Amino acid sequence: MAKTPPPNEHQYARFMAPQGKKPPRRVAVIRGQDKSRFTDFYHLVLTLPWSLFMLMLALVFGAVNAIFALAYVAQPHSILHARPGNFWDAFIFSAQTIGSINYSVMAPQTPYANGLVIIESFVGFAYLGLMMSIMFARFSRPTARVIFSNAAIIAPFDGVPMLMFRTANQRGNQILEAEITLTLARTATTREGLVMRRFQDLEPVRRRTSLFALSWTIMHRIDETSPLYGLTLDDLNEGHMEIVVLLGGTDETLSDRIYARHSYVPADIRWDHRFVDILTMHPSGRRIVDLGRIHETMPLG
Repeated sequence: MAKTPPPNEHQYARFMAPQGKKPPRRVAVIRGQDKSRFTDFYHLVLTLPWSLFMLMLALVFGAVNAIFALAYVAQPHSILHARPGNFWDAFIFSAQTIGSINYSVMAPQTPYANGLVIIESFVGFAYLGLMMSIMFARFSRPTARVIFSNAAIIAPFDGVPMLMFRTANQRGNQILEAEITLTLARTATTREGLVMRRFQDLEPVRRRTSLFALSWTIMHRIDETSPLYGLTLDDLNEGHMEIVVLLGGTDETLSDRIYARHSYVPADIRWDHRFVDILTMHPSGRRIVDLGRIHETMPLG
């Protein structure tokens, strides 16, 4: 693979964001398609950060109580020991009702108020059940703590140019039947002048490992069969090329399938470097992986 001096970093949006980072912003307009809005809302709720999720729960709880408080205020003297027409007293009574709190200070004293209490009790049970189910769904989602090196390297390996990067499991357990998939995303122009995003598979030297416990160096041989063969760094930049990495496996603790992703753009590739060794042996015989140095490389020579 021919080399040229690295140019200034080419600025363009990644097709896929690295694990743990926000995905690139995309705008999609869908017309004439019948889709479930509830499904979209459920997906949004599951993917919100915990801070925003808890804030949303608090806002919904406050809004529901405010609506019922206005309904109680609509009929003065409907709540015993509450100031007539006082919104705050009605709001407190609503919060006690929806939370099934029996303080025995304020109580409904008209048929209208009793009817609202029945409705609000039903809404409270439904809200609590929905909230608990969503929280359980968020807690039970299998997540991976897989780290990828920030940089990929291109260097000779057994006499052949090799694209390499490494990954490690940050948990102390093992990932069973781990499998890696590499895809080259590039912008190409057809003979008819149509510009489109195309994807080509990059065959790794080892696609899967039955036991992923420590670290794993992923390698792709850049020979005549590789889409990267003969390309220069300028070619990578001009083609807006990006190497998309998907890793999947079964977490032995969760007994569930987990996935991790990463991507490398031309600015992330270091030429004629090698990775610093991160695997050492403890005097007790245990192998130690120094994940703090997983991103470190050094020039060949």
